[in-house]
Amino acid sequence: MHLIAVTLLVPLAGGLLLPLLRFRSRRLRSVYVELVTLATSVLAAILCFARPQGELRLLQLTDTFALTLRVDGLSLVFTGLIAFLWPLATLYAFAYMAHENRENAFFAYYTLSYTATLGISMAANLFTLYVFYECLTLATLPLVSHKRDVKSIHAGRQYLVYSLSGAALAFAGMMVLVRHGAGTDFMLGGGLERTAGLDDSLLRAAFVIAFIGFSVKAAMFPLYAWLPAASVAPTPVTALLHAVAVVNAGAYACMRLVYYSCGTDWLFGTWAQAVVLCLAAFTVVFGSAMAVREQHFKRRLAYSTVSNLSYIMLGTALMTPAGMIGAMTHMISHGLMKITLFYCAGAVLVQTRQEYVQDLRGMGKVMPFTFGAFTLCAVALVGVPPLSGFLSKWNLLTAAVGTGMTLGTVAVAALIISAILTAIYMMSVVITAYFMPLNNDMASLAGENRDPGWLMKLPMLLICCAVVLMGLNGAAVTEWLSKIAAGLI
Repeated sequence: MHLIAVTLLVPLAGGLLLPLLRFRSRRLRSVYVELVTLATSVLAAILCFARPQGELRLLQLTDTFALTLRVDGLSLVFTGLIAFLWPLATLYAFAYMAHENRENAFFAYYTLSYTATLGISMAANLFTLYVFYECLTLATLPLVSHKRDVKSIHAGRQYLVYSLSGAALAFAGMMVLVRHGAGTDFMLGGGLERTAGLDDSLLRAAFVIAFIGFSVKAAMFPLYAWLPAASVAPTPVTALLHAVAVVNAGAYACMRLVYYSCGTDWLFGTWAQAVVLCLAAFTVVFGSAMAVREQHFKRRLAYSTVSNLSYIMLGTALMTPAGMIGAMTHMISHGLMKITLFYCAGAVLVQTRQEYVQDLRGMGKVMPFTFGAFTLCAVALVGVPPLSGFLSKWNLLTAAVGTGMTLGTVAVAALIISAILTAIYMMSVVITAYFMPLNNDMASLAGENRDPGWLMKLPMLLICCAVVLMGLNGAAVTEWLSKIAAGLI
């Protein structure tokens, strides 16, 4: 059980010590940061395979509230995803941050964010999840405003306001649920024991408030605007934290709330389910529509994230085992696809300083590796088989159809409309890069290769391989997630 504590202490100590250490060169600091990150990921992988039984209680505050950690089936999904991606993201960041300032501070907060994300993934109860959820906000805020220019400071303030507002809603809903029905400990199926004589409408309203509060980090409408604004942050931040860790933390918290805290028995078919499902379905379409009209490269991907995070929220709001499977599948798949797409956008920015879609004309020949990776993940995001995006979208679609409800039809319509819009906003980039001539101011690059170095290319290559392998092994992935949804893992 001490292994859980060590897994969190390594990145915590590594991040806190980094500003105090004096490295003779950037290379030595990079080696230090990568070793800390790799050690954490190895420990997390051991935890996933060993699955220690029982809980690790860090602090007992009251009879009701305790900071407790545990590894269960759902933990494996989120922990495994971040353990795979974080060391690769750190490699990418070494190359990218060579063009930025205050690298020590950046990598300190970057490493501390790993601690907070692991705390969320291994939280054994709603209170522990909430505490680490807030810690993640504090650790990532300096990363969003890292450049310290007007846009970055504004984005940081917006991120803080939205995050604190969401936290306040989540806290209010959580207190009502804990006081009048749900225990804090996570248990598949939920542990809701309603207070005698209490109107269910109050508890359902508290659930909706908590769901919307946690969904702020998942950028669900109407509290989504912080995510496109945060695209001004360095690409390693937008790639890992705002395409995987932070946004998935919001979706993960909502999955815990629905399937492990409240339970679906008293929510399925009620107005509370209708509210959260319709919000998620609307965001799926809204985010895709905004991505179609957005011409800034990174902000287009940010709006795509707004849409795709609500795919996970949609699967969660279906409140069926199949919906949970679809949500988990898309959490993994979208994390792999979107982090690579952001990596490609960052490589273009570093190598050519181009930020807008119309400036990507002919860049497929100038940066063949980068746009090869982009094209693969763009096609996967559209949902073309046999890649991972097809698997996750198929699981979500079949889950929506399987509900046999009108709300299921709404979910199906949202998924189909979003798939069409996704093809438009992703493939237009591919067509521009491969089938349009270079802009006049970029004509001098004809015949050159402006792909980045191996520190950027290696993460892209390995994650692209994961996108392909996940799609090719879809049956095995779905079977494993089905066992988690059934409580067998």
